[in-house]
Amino acid sequence: MIHYQLESNLSAQEFKEVLIQSSLAERRPIGDLERLEAMVRHANLILTAREGHKLVGVARALTDFTYCTYLSDLAVDQAYQKQGIGKELIRRTKLEAPQATLILLAAPKAVDYYPHIGMTQHEACFLLRELQDLVP
Repeated sequence: MIHYQLESNLSAQEFKEVLIQSSLAERRPIGDLERLEAMVRHANLILTAREGHKLVGVARALTDFTYCTYLSDLAVDQAYQKQGIGKELIRRTKLEAPQATLILLAAPKAVDYYPHIGMTQHEACFLLRELQDLVP
């Protein structure tokens, strides 16, 4: 049985493990535990899915609880995928800030998943990865 909860003290090590088990690790700094710790510490909305004590899913978000919620990480252990855990983590994230628009950038392997669960794709997203890339 999967248990969902808000979790404000998730450890960076547990976060790292679920990133690895979900395949999201290929796009996250898993070799830098200090950075992962900062990612967890500075997120203001973290929901987890556990089977017993085992972390099998996490939704890590930044939100103002009224206008927007950026769901930065949605990771579900591959052994637990296709059971509705990701969808339930999204639903519970939205419930924590029902007025806010939930926003996420899909991992390449998950682009087809989000429309399937009712999310709308937005074509006007822009990224700035390095400050020096900003045109003066």
